Amino acid sequence: MSEKKVFDLIIIGGGPGGLTAAIYGLRAKLNLIMLEKTGIGGQIALSDIVENYPGVPSVSGIDLIARFEEQAKSFGLEIKFAEVEEIGSEDNLKLVKTGSGDFLTKSIIIASGAKPRRLDVPGETEFTGRGVSYCATCDGFFFRDKEVIVVGGGDTAVKEALFLTKLVKNVSLVHRRDALRAEKIHQEQALANPKIKFHWNSVLQEVKGEKKVNGAVIKDVNTGELSEIAAEGIFVFVGILPNADFIDCEKDSGGFIKTDKHMKTSLDGVFAVGDVRDTVLRQVATSVGDGAIAAFSAQDYVDSL
Repeated sequence: MSEKKVFDLIIIGGGPGGLTAAIYGLRAKLNLIMLEKTGIGGQIALSDIVENYPGVPSVSGIDLIARFEEQAKSFGLEIKFAEVEEIGSEDNLKLVKTGSGDFLTKSIIIASGAKPRRLDVPGETEFTGRGVSYCATCDGFFFRDKEVIVVGGGDTAVKEALFLTKLVKNVSLVHRRDALRAEKIHQEQALANPKIKFHWNSVLQEVKGEKKVNGAVIKDVNTGELSEIAAEGIFVFVGILPNADFIDCEKDSGGFIKTDKHMKTSLDGVFAVGDVRDTVLRQVATSVGDGAIAAFSAQDYVDSL
């Protein structure tokens, strides 16, 4: 049974894009609710430090998102913690099905973000939580003064490797290419850090261990040569996968939701913002812009009904 109340807008996800959409939507006097699966913040809440958000020179991800949440709640934001399972239709409205009940709405903004991509190598699943991690900020403390491996060469991998150097003995960074892909400032910091050792043109082939991780096998992509690295922790940062299984709309080859410049998806009255959508850059600043545009577009859509 669906709840009888009909919302103007339901926002799915409580990251920077979703919270910005909420601020704009509430200021436009839309009757809205936010549905969040686990906790407010999304990926940014796991960041040790954010240095590229204008007006806030240096702040932890969790502190930044707390400011977003406080501002949204000052306009009366209602948040319900529920996992969205499916989006359908009922009586010319959109039906959002969750494990905690169903909701009817005129429009939807999907701000459900993304989750870490796994390597899918032997030992990874077995040792997840026993040495394999996807969040250095969450788990780095457990590896104080120990040897760890970071897999990846993008922004997240390099920033997390730098964070880990404050805690661990040494970091072995395994990257499939011969150069990093992170922001130049972070590349320079990593390359100059004596606690980071680079394994270029290499991929992680297997996680080794008994009760806990004790190392990994890596492979040189040019020669095929295998070698082992001793480590008690392995942190994987090789990209993200969109949290978009609950919505049947047009997506790119990676499963990210396609939108136009108004953040509109292939479904009328459904918009997408932030990491879940097909975009060239995934940052707090771009998610904020997405959220503002989507809220404006949702208001236009609701007004047209």
